[in-house]
Amino acid sequence: MKENSLTGKAARGRLRRRRTVRRGLAAATVVVLTALGAAPAVATVAPAVTASAAESAPGATTFVAQHPLAHGESHRTGSAHGHRGDLLDVTPVAGLERFDVIRFLASGGVDTGTVRHGVRAYRLTYRTVTPQGAPTTATGLLALPEGGPHRLDLVSDTHGTMAHRDYAPSVGEDFGRLAPYLHASAGRAVAAPDYLGLGKGPGRHPYMDTGSAVTASLDMLRASRTAARSLGRSLTGDLYVSGFSQGGQVAMALAKALDKGAERHFRLRALAPVSGPYDIEHAEMPALFDGRVNDIGGVFYMTYFLTAQNRLHPLYEDPSEVFREPYAGIVDDLFDTHHTEEEIIPALPATLRELLTDDYYRQMQHPSGALLAAVRAQDGSCAWKPGVPVRLHTSSKDTDVPAANTRSCAADLAAHGVEAEVVDQGTTDHIATYVKSGPEIVRWFDAVAARR
Repeated sequence: MKENSLTGKAARGRLRRRRTVRRGLAAATVVVLTALGAAPAVATVAPAVTASAAESAPGATTFVAQHPLAHGESHRTGSAHGHRGDLLDVTPVAGLERFDVIRFLASGGVDTGTVRHGVRAYRLTYRTVTPQGAPTTATGLLALPEGGPHRLDLVSDTHGTMAHRDYAPSVGEDFGRLAPYLHASAGRAVAAPDYLGLGKGPGRHPYMDTGSAVTASLDMLRASRTAARSLGRSLTGDLYVSGFSQGGQVAMALAKALDKGAERHFRLRALAPVSGPYDIEHAEMPALFDGRVNDIGGVFYMTYFLTAQNRLHPLYEDPSEVFREPYAGIVDDLFDTHHTEEEIIPALPATLRELLTDDYYRQMQHPSGALLAAVRAQDGSCAWKPGVPVRLHTSSKDTDVPAANTRSCAADLAAHGVEAEVVDQGTTDHIATYVKSGPEIVRWFDAVAARR
């Protein structure tokens, strides 16, 4: 797979430049603007080998599936379009030797002490469903260790906020691949869904719609199981779940769904989300108005949230009911999945008060009606009793997803009889919270696996 292998130097340079751009944009607030997921701008990587082109690429591996998976009637879409989780295509997108992985992770500031293998990465295209339950497709990244055991445990890694579709893990060779490469290089397979409307999936991304993020993540697990077999590996069925920011909340909701029997082929073994917005109503939204969330990040997240949720809930008939001019006329187009954060942020005002009408600014402080329903539809992911070890990672100085979210999650778990360990990374910002937590999670997963 020489055509897709990284030399390390180009990728490291891109990652450093993207991190510099982010920190420059956020210098006034000393945060990285693009977090809730910390998606970097689009990286120009070696062209992906498509399913057809890969057939003639020396050493490349490809697999195209046009048959339904045998995982039961419960996963049918209810149409002639096949079954949820059906694997449609596997495209090799990257190949890194061990030293390339080390250099790539180190360029992102990540501790490389757990790197034991090189990594091969593939874009999967698979069947899933829309928020309304209609058939659609999505993409995601499957990362496999180069070498190691034939049968692999699987990590589900769910990413945070991404505005441009090419930021997604299966496309962009930047921050979105730090976690997949980190876990895969430690010896596990990694399923990293792009979610709906990102990567190569059709339509717009239903940002912060927990339900569709979970179905896309579940179906990515199913597709990964088939793809691994086609690539000469098999999965043990043991599943470790993690995710960052928006993805931290998705990870918790995904684990909850698995605990309720959503997918019988995978056994949840451990859960370690990082800085998730688990409690929008009582933690995240109040923090927008008391200084705990930085203004620039708050404007970015809430504009994304309101425009995306309006396609799922009747928040407004006309953007001018919520947004002041000139922003009312541009917000929908800004979040069309084709604008980068570097384009979006300068086009928005500096504060929520400048962005929102007076009436909606007050409603945001005291949500009711459709807005409250939209918020509550995403909350509650921590209200269950995990039967596996749980660690919640956060930072007391995070000004994108304040630690109050994690404290609320821990309280919900405790109310259901689970005392989850909370790991506070101290004075680190949002992105640095994951950079510090990621290797710790890998080592913790190793320890949990050793006790089996």
